[in-house]
Amino acid sequence: MHELVVENARALFEDVVTCSIGVDEGKITRIAKILKGERRYDAHGLLALPGIIDSHVHFRDMGQEEKEDWLTGSKSAIYGGVTMVVDMPNTDPPTFDEEAFQAKLAVARNRSMVDFAINAGVSSNLKELSAMWRRGALAFGEIFMAKSTGGYSVDGSTFKAALMEIKGMGATASIHAEDEELNARMAKELINDNGEDVYSRMRPPESEANAVQEAIRLERETGAAIHITHVSTSRAVELIRREPVTCDVTPHHLLLSMHHWGKLKAYAKMNPPLRPKRDVEALWEAVRDGTIDVLASDHAPHTKDEKAADVKAAPAGVPGVETMAPLMLKEVVDGRLSLQRLIDMTSANPARIFGIPGKGRIEEGYDADMAFFDIGARRVIHGHELHSKAGWTPFEGFEGIFPVAVMQRGELLLEGKEFYGRRGAGRFIRGKGYTRGLQNIK
Repeated sequence: MHELVVENARALFEDVVTCSIGVDEGKITRIAKILKGERRYDAHGLLALPGIIDSHVHFRDMGQEEKEDWLTGSKSAIYGGVTMVVDMPNTDPPTFDEEAFQAKLAVARNRSMVDFAINAGVSSNLKELSAMWRRGALAFGEIFMAKSTGGYSVDGSTFKAALMEIKGMGATASIHAEDEELNARMAKELINDNGEDVYSRMRPPESEANAVQEAIRLERETGAAIHITHVSTSRAVELIRREPVTCDVTPHHLLLSMHHWGKLKAYAKMNPPLRPKRDVEALWEAVRDGTIDVLASDHAPHTKDEKAADVKAAPAGVPGVETMAPLMLKEVVDGRLSLQRLIDMTSANPARIFGIPGKGRIEEGYDADMAFFDIGARRVIHGHELHSKAGWTPFEGFEGIFPVAVMQRGELLLEGKEFYGRRGAGRFIRGKGYTRGLQNIK
């Protein structure tokens, strides 16, 4: 007799089958046709996916709460079927030392409704890296090879030294790959250009390709495990395809292109920027053939007032944690992507690449984190109906398939119109370097 049995769920194993899922102490303990439980949850034939892991979010808490905080960001995550997030270090203050790491951890523990991990940042702080790793950092980065939100970047010698440190710890480096020198030169050349697509030309495809090539060179030289985040170009994909390097892509680089600048203006500004349609098609091919390992939202909200500015002055970044899975599940239903690839990219692969134990699969021994979808129920996306503080989305008017219910460790967070998420209920998922017995870690 299980504590909980999820009945009539449709889940993908070799095929999509209807099954019962037994849950005890928050873990999946058995999957069978029929099971008995003290409590029952009838999934009514809904498609059950493993809880989505969004491995790249910027929840803005720590000085930029007007854009987002852990409470609103995690609520938005739940409405998108996301049960775990990984927060990036370019907050205010940035997560560059043990003190800042501990401060962010305290805030996230107090506010997050979903499980969470925290990445450590890399700048001129090489002596701080091991302390943050011992405190439980999941990975290092995104490490900025060119300036982005917050103005942080590393020079070549610091980057190499950091990779050597990261290699020594057995950690993973997540790389934001752009060429700072080329970006600066293009910004100077285009200073008087006010064309609607100027920002894409200020950070051209060659910028990403140059940086990916350099990151791969350093991977060979140092042996560090590297992950290239938010790839956006065909050349980057070709470089990565031949190497023992992992990577992720965002929905906005798959579903938007330079064609959208005219409609979205600065609301389409992100780093790396929108690309030509030929790059978008190359990304889709790399998603389908497995070259791209992970789908991540790069949820980076800014206020409407900030994004209403001129494209050169507006901050870079778009919200996306709530729309990522709904948008891509719609692509599955439309035949553009297989269900297996979606599950791999949003659950199994991020858990494998970043060493997240017990997550990413509907399988015995794994956390009972699941999102349930009616694949026939599409919804038009409107920014004012989403739950991020941003209140807008670059996908206004797109269709998505949103979860009917979301469960974490066997407890409902969302069911229909009822929301059960609780402030502070999310657990801190420690990285592999966590050292037990450290003060202030409970």
